[in-house]
Amino acid sequence: MDTKSQNSNMLLAFLTLTGVIAIVAVVGFFMLRKGPEIVQGQAEVTEYRVSSKVPGRILEFRVKEGQSVQAGDTLAILEAPDVLAKLEQARAAEAAAQAQNEKALKGARHEQVQAAFEMWQKAKAGLAIAEKSYKRVKNLADQGVMTAQKLDEVTAQRDAAVATEKAAKAQYDMAKNGAEREDKAAAAAMVDRAKGAVAEVESYIKETYLIAQTAGEVSEIFPKVGELVGTGAPIMNIAILDDMWVTFNVREDLLQGLTMGTEFEAFVPALDKNIRLKVNYMKDLGTYAAWKATKTTGQFDLKTFEVKALPQEKVEGLRPGMSVILKK
Repeated sequence: MDTKSQNSNMLLAFLTLTGVIAIVAVVGFFMLRKGPEIVQGQAEVTEYRVSSKVPGRILEFRVKEGQSVQAGDTLAILEAPDVLAKLEQARAAEAAAQAQNEKALKGARHEQVQAAFEMWQKAKAGLAIAEKSYKRVKNLADQGVMTAQKLDEVTAQRDAAVATEKAAKAQYDMAKNGAEREDKAAAAAMVDRAKGAVAEVESYIKETYLIAQTAGEVSEIFPKVGELVGTGAPIMNIAILDDMWVTFNVREDLLQGLTMGTEFEAFVPALDKNIRLKVNYMKDLGTYAAWKATKTTGQFDLKTFEVKALPQEKVEGLRPGMSVILKK
């Protein structure tokens, strides 16, 4: 009886052990079974950086971080007194060039023209007297009454009077006609150059008003009011929320089903909802990216690809930086 009871106890213990092993095996199978691979990405947007062509001091900000702006809105105002000084210099140079141009176009003053005319008339009168003297002496010389020496002297005086009259006429013509064509062209060119300098400085003045080029949202402002900023220094970033996408870094053994143009669903934890995405960009991240070494198992190293996907419809509440989960 004792032997039979002992055998029963051993059988019960064996069955109990077998049952425990079976339960552990089943639980281990389900618990250790490989779950879905999680690929985590994030939402990103296009941003453009606002900067100035001229150095200056931040005088005023017209916007704050997080504020929506429209194209053409004034974002900030810079103070640039050195540019204003250059503008005054350029305008003064333009005024001087304009005066020179007007002088060239107008020519000599009326008094100068009148004086030149009188000098010409005087030369003409002298020439007339010289011509009469020449004719009288020449007639007498032809009759043998006057010596050849006297004729030569009168001839020289007449020739000198002719030259004097021509020179006076040329002076009068020059005073009446004003500057030469080349001088006028040079004066006009100086005016155009001065106007160009003024326009250039005025364009710099406009650059002290920073204007939004595209509608978006102010994501970050770098300097404070009163700080100096240099040429091209970043002042703020504007995020274009209408141009949003999601970026994933995907190991190449998980790329199945993620070809160009593929549509898929992904989960946004912050919104607790799924969104529909479409792949529009794929590129390997190169040797600097994380690899998964599998050569020890007789396989090959797995590279990582950057995959970008566009939302197929506007997702309310989706913000840059939010996580997006893709289960493979």
